[in-house]
Amino acid sequence: MTELKQFAENIIIKTKSLSLVTHLILKPMPKFSFLLLLLLFNLGNAQNTRNLWLQYDLVTDPVVLRTYKEQLNAVNIRSAALNKHVIQDELQTGILSMLGKHLSFTSSNAEVVIAKLKDLDANEKQQVSKTPKLESDGYIIKTIPKGSKDVILISGLSDNSLLYGTFHFLRLLQLHESLSDLDLVENPKLSIRILNHWDNLDRTVERGYAGFSIWDWHHLPGLIKKEYIEYARANASIGLNGTVLNNVNASAYILQNEYLDKVKALADVFRPYGIKVYLTARFSAPIEIGGLDTADPLSSEVQRWWKDKADEIYNLIPDFGGFLVKANSEGQPGPNNYGRSHVEGANMLADALAPHQGVVMWRAFVYSDEKPEDRAKQAYTEFIPFDGDFKDNVLLQVKNGPIDFQPREPFHPLFSGMQKTPLMMEFQITQEYLGGMSHLVFLPQLFEETLQSDTFIKGKNSTVSKVLVGDLSGQKVTGIAGVSNIGTARNWTGHPFAQANWFGFGRLAWNPDLTAKAIAEEWLKMTFSTDPDFVEPMSTLLLNSREAVVNYMTPLGLHHIMAEGHHQGPGPWVDGLAREDWTSVYYHKADSLGLGFDRTASGSDALSQYGTEIEKAYSKIETTPEKYLLWFHHVPWDYKLKNGHTLWYNLARHYQDGVLKVEDMISTWEQMQPYVDEYVFRQTQMLLNIQLKESKWWRDACLLYFQQFSNMEMPAFIPHAKHALDYYKSIQRPYAPGIKPSWD
Repeated sequence: MTELKQFAENIIIKTKSLSLVTHLILKPMPKFSFLLLLLLFNLGNAQNTRNLWLQYDLVTDPVVLRTYKEQLNAVNIRSAALNKHVIQDELQTGILSMLGKHLSFTSSNAEVVIAKLKDLDANEKQQVSKTPKLESDGYIIKTIPKGSKDVILISGLSDNSLLYGTFHFLRLLQLHESLSDLDLVENPKLSIRILNHWDNLDRTVERGYAGFSIWDWHHLPGLIKKEYIEYARANASIGLNGTVLNNVNASAYILQNEYLDKVKALADVFRPYGIKVYLTARFSAPIEIGGLDTADPLSSEVQRWWKDKADEIYNLIPDFGGFLVKANSEGQPGPNNYGRSHVEGANMLADALAPHQGVVMWRAFVYSDEKPEDRAKQAYTEFIPFDGDFKDNVLLQVKNGPIDFQPREPFHPLFSGMQKTPLMMEFQITQEYLGGMSHLVFLPQLFEETLQSDTFIKGKNSTVSKVLVGDLSGQKVTGIAGVSNIGTARNWTGHPFAQANWFGFGRLAWNPDLTAKAIAEEWLKMTFSTDPDFVEPMSTLLLNSREAVVNYMTPLGLHHIMAEGHHQGPGPWVDGLAREDWTSVYYHKADSLGLGFDRTASGSDALSQYGTEIEKAYSKIETTPEKYLLWFHHVPWDYKLKNGHTLWYNLARHYQDGVLKVEDMISTWEQMQPYVDEYVFRQTQMLLNIQLKESKWWRDACLLYFQQFSNMEMPAFIPHAKHALDYYKSIQRPYAPGIKPSWD
């Protein structure tokens, strides 16, 4: 009976149900209990996708399990902070689930001590006296001698430090790391680490592919959903400390009293998890909800209105983070409407927030209402004259590339051009241009490529990462934002593997110098299994997935050739729209001579916006990295690339290789069934088959289209397309997810 009870305990722990533990373990078991346990065993093996990477699976390695059980019995949390109960509950949940035992919380004789540096006793302070300097959110996890035994100390300067340190400690257990001789020091390299939700007040999500918004505005503030707590917990576990609740294409109504009460309710939920709320501020709000006849940033009335609004918000939410602003971009109102500059608009809002230590995150995604010379140059041209003129509490939020979240772009030239202005990175976690929720794409590979790009602004190894963290500029306020991929889908993100992109963004927001490989291995172990036979092939799959998508969508530097509006599927033929730079033909410039956008001195000269080293290297076709070839050059169809084959041959080769790589992904995944939940396995299997079908659609449609211009034979390795080009051009998806539907 004892063994059966232990068996039941381990099973129920995996279902995360304490009430069932009590019922089955503590009460007498009927004769049919073994059948019940078999049923529960099947339930226990089911991965709870709501738990994301916080699965806390039972440690099955007997040696590791025994060692952990011996090392972890009692915890001393010396804190009266609001988040003490969060830390305690997380530890209890994690240890019970992974080790099958309850922790005791005591003030003495504990194996784990969690306390701020100022609350350490004299011996403990001496043990950490040589620790490198900690930032406000930083923490240490260190094994120190105490009496007759070793104690694991988790400490830092702030309450949030203790929370982040606790999650890191639990991560060590999830990864089956040794707890002996720990000596870890972690400081976040970026101070503002936020998700941008492109969520509307009607709960639609622009470029969202995982259902509706999780913010139930209609029922707030009265109804606080469990999802809000789960969301905050997940973000805290990866070190994120802020969230922008509403779309950059904002409604002014979010700033009205009714909605501010709702925002306050969310802020109160998030506070114990160290997460501040931010709002996107619509620049024309003084007119739309304030009763003024202007939003001119130099108007004293407008300045007073924003100051009063900031005071009102901070009276409700003392730790409110500040405003995100999209101004004079894609039809959004802004200071240019009144003949004022971006710097005048941003500084006006900064003055309103400054007394409360709030920040303005001013988006640099702008392009002229007039016909542009080259849209890739617009933001740089617009903002460079204002370098150094922004207030200290203004950050310029810059997309990773100069166009718009493409599968591959060179880094944005503002990261090398603006050296006197705090810049924050904007990545897109939701896959607007990378297949929505249908395609498996491990985005940390894209993020790492951007962050480790060399700007050369202060010599070799002047990476974008170093620009962001202030190593090159000395900026004190630093930040990074990720456009959220979260929705009401049962597993949060629609595609099971899209969870990895949320996780990966958070890990890189804490430390932009982490590798995609390390992140992939962490996520796989925490979410599925630590078995090397699973982790190694799946890490390879993840790390190859982004290049596969680049190949079958936009190889060799092609960009923005997606279908009109919804961007789901190929559309290299898109033309004749209201703006030339909303079309595909504007970007690929295919003609009988060749393919690609000439951005050298002989073309738009966008290349001159980069450093001298990059401009020199990329000015010639033969010295430009082939991954950016068609981004910077109009290349003849018969030009021989490094492998000795023509551009046309290589274009076809990349498209086919992308398809073949998806086939490899499917083959790898078929072998992973023993390691994952059956539903997750089947769901991913079906999605990969959709991805394969759509990768062939991309290959066939694009090659048939470009063949019209190359007038060259299709290489023998390209299968015969199932349809003619007109069929692919006729495909319409008016109700594709991620755009607000219209039935007009």
